[in-house]
Amino acid sequence: MNFHRERKSKITASRKLLLKSLMLAKAKEQWEQEQVDKQGEKERYLAERITPLRTSGLSFAQLQDLCRELHEKVDIVDEERYDIEAKCNHNTREIKDLKLKVLDLRGKFKRPPLRRVRVSADAMLRALLGSKHKVSMDLRANLKSVKKEDTEK
Repeated sequence: MNFHRERKSKITASRKLLLKSLMLAKAKEQWEQEQVDKQGEKERYLAERITPLRTSGLSFAQLQDLCRELHEKVDIVDEERYDIEAKCNHNTREIKDLKLKVLDLRGKFKRPPLRRVRVSADAMLRALLGSKHKVSMDLRANLKSVKKEDTEK
């Protein structure tokens, strides 16, 4: 009685391979189209934001003014980038802290396995009472002795 029979696939291996190759080709085509779209979007955005520089026919003083202007713009962009980076770092730290709080509230931390430790009564009393306990206790001496005949009755 074979309970674990292998299910036969409804699609042949060659058909699977063909479908897989078609899916990979389609994914590659979509990825390449995505890259082209991103590049076009980037070029369009830069064309909107950046005006072409015209340096021909400018005097030395005008070129210096243009350089100062460009440096001011670069400084402004650097400040914005730094502010955004600082906000991003702050948010990631805050997200990390909140995740830790959530984990603490769930109580999903791993508890270490406890081991059984044999401790004598004397050692236990010493641990509980400290140096006050000096008398050794023999708990077995206080037990009643039972004979076999008594247990049969």
